[in-house]
Amino acid sequence: MSSEHSAHLPVSHPPVAKPKIGVLLANLGTPDNYDYWSMRRYLNEFLSDRRVIDYSPWLWQPLLQLVILSTRPSKSGAAYKSIWNEADGESPLMTITKAQTKAVKAEMEKRYGGEVEVDFCMRYGNPSTKSKVAAMTANGCRKILFFPLYPQYAGATTATANDQFFRALMDEKFQPSSRTVPAYFDRPTYIEALAQSVERAYGAMETRPDILVCSYHGVPKRYLMEGDPYHCQCQKTTRLLKERLGWSDTDIVTTFQSKFGPEEWLQPYTVEEVARLAEAGKKNIAVIAPAFSADCIETLEEINEEIKESFEHAGGEHFTYIPCLNDDPAHVEALVEVIEENLKGWT
Repeated sequence: MSSEHSAHLPVSHPPVAKPKIGVLLANLGTPDNYDYWSMRRYLNEFLSDRRVIDYSPWLWQPLLQLVILSTRPSKSGAAYKSIWNEADGESPLMTITKAQTKAVKAEMEKRYGGEVEVDFCMRYGNPSTKSKVAAMTANGCRKILFFPLYPQYAGATTATANDQFFRALMDEKFQPSSRTVPAYFDRPTYIEALAQSVERAYGAMETRPDILVCSYHGVPKRYLMEGDPYHCQCQKTTRLLKERLGWSDTDIVTTFQSKFGPEEWLQPYTVEEVARLAEAGKKNIAVIAPAFSADCIETLEEINEEIKESFEHAGGEHFTYIPCLNDDPAHVEALVEVIEENLKGWT
């Protein structure tokens, strides 16, 4: 507390932190470890979210608790173990999110000094949204900009992250003013960062891939019919990337991965499409995941292992995964631009 700020308070008054602005980056989440119980806790929180699985709890919870959570933690734990950052004892998503936050924080300090505090949280697992909102409020953040790191909006990603943020605000005695960041999939700086990552990858290859597969995380097709804009925003992301690269329609395709459950999801399914491409004679493909701001289990394990295996089993020969934007300087520049635009009127 500054001397100027404390001079007007009576001696008996509780400490009051100097007011400032908070920027809270939010990602999906990660288990604390890949052992059975860590995975079970994480999956239980994730799969109990009504934004993710919107079936009636009376039907879903018995199936989840008695069947799915009896077997899935071990299978998912093995997948996490194959990509785990053993040196730091954390998942790659945690490592990358820390690096993104550090880079964004450095840029914000250049512009605003100590006026803006930057931190990160996870929707599921740790560090929790609630704990970080509480810490920011205690540190004097009277205004918080909440930034879900999802370029495209979806109810199962952006909306549930916002839900958790609003729930955390409900517990604060001195509730800060708040804003949430909208989808940024069509921002030129984001598209530019994506395009640069593709150009770097293609430039390092001896033979140009026959096609670039833009693989987005899937959601049930029903969500599109109910008004979720995710499918349209994914399609537009691919179109904008294609236009920036100066490519034709035959150079790039949109697909969706990670189908779960019996109902129809957004199509084409990545795992099936890469096999079809191989069978159609496209033996050299590249895959990018524009819906993920950081590499995670869905990219490092699902794309780079399961989807790659589907392609090769169908006769594919050369499979290249182009990493997420992660803490690439062009990506950090895009994120900072989004933050500064949404801080207007506060700073």
